[in-house]
Amino acid sequence: MQGERLKKSVGILFVLFFAWINQASAALVIEITEGVEDAIPIAVVPFKVAGSNKLSTDIAAVIEADLARSAQFNPLARKDMLAKPNKPSDIKFKNWRMLDVPNLVIGEIDKKKDGSYFVKFRLYDVYRQKQIIGYGFPAKANQLRKIAHKISDVIYEELMGVKGAFDTQVVYIKKFPNKEQKPYRLYLADADTYNEQEVMRHDWPLFSPTWSPDNSKLAFAMAGSRGAGIFVFDVATGKAPIRLTKRSIKASAPSWSPDGKKMAMQVLANGSSDIFVMDIKTKKMTRIASHWSIDVEPRWSPDGKSIVFTSERGGSPQLYQYTFSSKKAKRLTFKGRQNLRASFSPDGKMITFVHLSENNGYNIAVMDLGSREMHIVADSSYGESEHESPSFAPNGSMIIYAANYPQKGKKGKKTGLVAVSVDGTVQQHFTDDGVGEVREPAWSSYLN
Repeated sequence: MQGERLKKSVGILFVLFFAWINQASAALVIEITEGVEDAIPIAVVPFKVAGSNKLSTDIAAVIEADLARSAQFNPLARKDMLAKPNKPSDIKFKNWRMLDVPNLVIGEIDKKKDGSYFVKFRLYDVYRQKQIIGYGFPAKANQLRKIAHKISDVIYEELMGVKGAFDTQVVYIKKFPNKEQKPYRLYLADADTYNEQEVMRHDWPLFSPTWSPDNSKLAFAMAGSRGAGIFVFDVATGKAPIRLTKRSIKASAPSWSPDGKKMAMQVLANGSSDIFVMDIKTKKMTRIASHWSIDVEPRWSPDGKSIVFTSERGGSPQLYQYTFSSKKAKRLTFKGRQNLRASFSPDGKMITFVHLSENNGYNIAVMDLGSREMHIVADSSYGESEHESPSFAPNGSMIIYAANYPQKGKKGKKTGLVAVSVDGTVQQHFTDDGVGEVREPAWSSYLN
């Protein structure tokens, strides 16, 4: 149970023994499970591919899935399209007005002599019969999904006024059966969990992966029998992770400061756990939010002025916010039996966390830090037995977390990732089609 894991996590030990593998795949199956009725209608016409070429990536389908997953858009089904234009001269706006679809996306894909592609798209206002925006992107064959995500970002920002977060990545851990060699494995994938890459595997448990502010590195904790430690992995080079903490320090739950110069972490000593901040350059450790109780799971605020963490100082695991200027911690959560694993929204105005309700349901909650109002975005009534490690998208519109949930037509439950809109109106499951248990996702910031 979550409460038991909170206490056990502070005593985990770590040791190093690595193997690195780079494999690209689409190992997670996408299933939209809930939608929103008042989403903006949009039609994304299948892009025309020049000549007789057939592509492995359906760019329009990727764009449709991106926009639907955002909870803001309701893409028109292809079977309901009265026409499928690809050029401006082919558009008959009355067809789309009849369907009450105010936004239309068309596109073409040209193949160059060197085997690369040029992808063009246009976004139209149907009622004004006017092009809103249009772009062209050069792309290699293995970059077509990325280009589709970039187009989705452009459309989202143009119509919503907020930068899209489709061309981003997530990191997560999979735990395979113990009979397999090195069952703990670290993965990177696109935000829709395609292009999954296994970047490392290990015999000992891996925990709490977190991105550096510029997405160039990952910090994580690793458990073993001879000590505790936090390690840093260079995503760009793929070189062996470097141990950040001394072997004498039993540390876990790393969190980068916004400037990338410091690392917050929980440190186990004398049977208790405290929050420390390390200066990464000098390795100097400073204890903060000092208290005799167990303090764990620190997460830095986007402005660098505070840290949110979990503490038992009030009698049960609850969330507190430590402010560096005052050197004081204030309690944030009062509802529910426990509140755990908090992280900030990109603008610092909200936090998301695991909320244990009075009926023992493990829910994903969001709190507005200004009003202190809390609402549940994913609850146990959906049939999921456990939720963990919620993480905001870089534009704050979605939250990704790990969960156990029922399998359609099958007995038992399966682990996987779930993306939920920040208002809880849309859920999308990324179901692992293998045997590993998916754990502890973390969303990157913008890639460029």
